[in-house]
Amino acid sequence: MKRKLLASLVGMALITGSSAFAAGVTDAMIEKDAQSVGDVLSWGMGQQGQRYTPLDKINAGNISKLVPAWSFSFGGEKQRGQESQPLVHNGKMFVTGSYSRIYALDAKSGKKLWKYEHRLPEGIMPCCDVINRGAALFDNLVIFATLDAQLVALDQNTGDVVWKEKIDDYAAGYSASAAPLIAKGLLLTGVSGGEFGVIGRVEARDPKTGKMVWTRPVVEGHMGYKYEGGKAIENGISGTTNKTWPGDLWKSGGATTWLGGTYDATTGLAYFGTGNPAPWNSHLRPGDNLFSTSTVAVDVATGKITWHYQKTPNDGWDYDGVNEFITFDMDGKRMGASADRNGFFYVIDAKNGKLNGAFPFVSKITWATGIDLKTGRPNYDPANRPGDPTKGPDGKKGNVVFSAPSFLGGKNQQPMAYSPKTGLFYVPANEWGMEIWNEPVTYKKGAAYLGAGFTIKPLHDDYIGAMRAIDPKTGKIVWENKNSAPLWGGVMTTGGNLVFYGTPEGFIKAVDAKNGKELWKFQTGSGVVAPPISWEEGGEQYVAVVSGWGGAVPLWGGEVAKKVNTLEQGGSVWVFKLLK
Repeated sequence: MKRKLLASLVGMALITGSSAFAAGVTDAMIEKDAQSVGDVLSWGMGQQGQRYTPLDKINAGNISKLVPAWSFSFGGEKQRGQESQPLVHNGKMFVTGSYSRIYALDAKSGKKLWKYEHRLPEGIMPCCDVINRGAALFDNLVIFATLDAQLVALDQNTGDVVWKEKIDDYAAGYSASAAPLIAKGLLLTGVSGGEFGVIGRVEARDPKTGKMVWTRPVVEGHMGYKYEGGKAIENGISGTTNKTWPGDLWKSGGATTWLGGTYDATTGLAYFGTGNPAPWNSHLRPGDNLFSTSTVAVDVATGKITWHYQKTPNDGWDYDGVNEFITFDMDGKRMGASADRNGFFYVIDAKNGKLNGAFPFVSKITWATGIDLKTGRPNYDPANRPGDPTKGPDGKKGNVVFSAPSFLGGKNQQPMAYSPKTGLFYVPANEWGMEIWNEPVTYKKGAAYLGAGFTIKPLHDDYIGAMRAIDPKTGKIVWENKNSAPLWGGVMTTGGNLVFYGTPEGFIKAVDAKNGKELWKFQTGSGVVAPPISWEEGGEQYVAVVSGWGGAVPLWGGEVAKKVNTLEQGGSVWVFKLLK
């Protein structure tokens, strides 16, 4: 009887198109995400984060026929800062919106299937707008982080909450906005809030239940833990207490892992970038301040930091180090690349962290004259470090210096892409500098913890943003396309030799991956600060991007923000396919 009933239900599911019996997303499926074309299962279009699809049905020969298939509005008054990368599985698109919302849409028609809107408390303290960068899929769940530092897992079919777990205390300055990472069957997440003196860390959970497996702080001196039977067991201190931090400053050291991570199955390592040390005033914290402004390679099984590479030791400019670490093959080795906020493009051995190359990818870098390839350390220009406020005229403000890039970076959150077909990285770069000075500051829980002031200024009259194709072997900029406003959205490249990216002026563009020639563009109605994706369904290739101006630029941009204050906010998903 039970067999007949099950067969009947399965038959009904096939007839009606119900996904109730559809196979759940597995770790094996996620590891193959970069090669599969019928879905998009992870942030980065694959765990490595290359943002490359082998699909070539849309190409230079027919891109002029690319037209909207559908558009969906997030609705309401919450139309700002849409940085989300959608996911696609089993005919559904899962896309997060500002203010910690998530939607399930029919991927072919755009019809809303369900919506979940997280209830946020009044006291949230996000540093850089009310954004969310996306979700993770596992089994029958879609999982995303919220601005009040929680993780929420929803049923993919119904939107019902399956589990909810607190990451940390939002009243202390913690928040979360990155898309979680699935690796080896674990859910890996980071934390935001470095401007509030919180402690950066990477955590691993069981994605089916949300229960903790291990946690690894990335500020030297803090203890890591593994969890067995619900009990926390000490798993070793990160680094050596006080080795690179003076006094008690390590207790509020920042170094948050706010962009999330990537994973490489060939190395078994997850790669997370760490943010600025706290406070910004570097005169208060002599030393390297590990593991801030670094790429840390974490053993997924244990949470151990296998290696680290620090890009800006004793950071005094808020250069962070969180930008994505994308692994790729070069000259027979597994390498990783990161375009850092400090203006250098780093190529690093993904297995051991040894520096292979470091190249400027912006036109002006003032804080250092270069990177020593033997030691891996920058050659600082001491005159370009913001002054010690205690030695200023009134003891309240240090000497002002003009530094480039600005703290918003040669590249910020907007993810770059890599094409194994061309061997090039496609980097959304920005050209700007800043006047910056230090001020006295003391730590207070839940309060901003900067100790610095700043004004951002463009370096050129005609452009700020520049999409650049970079050869990782030489650092050569093969081509560039300049853009009047800053580039704040991510990039995708395809087997059709196309590069897709968006602009704050509202366009999504497609250019030739080999020479940068613009081939197509479409006006979405608001600024694009999110990365595009592509997938295939029913024999057709689709391209999608989220539109909605916002993020850090209008909040922190100074003179740059004034230059782009005419741009309209919004909140929508646009999906395109070829006109038949």
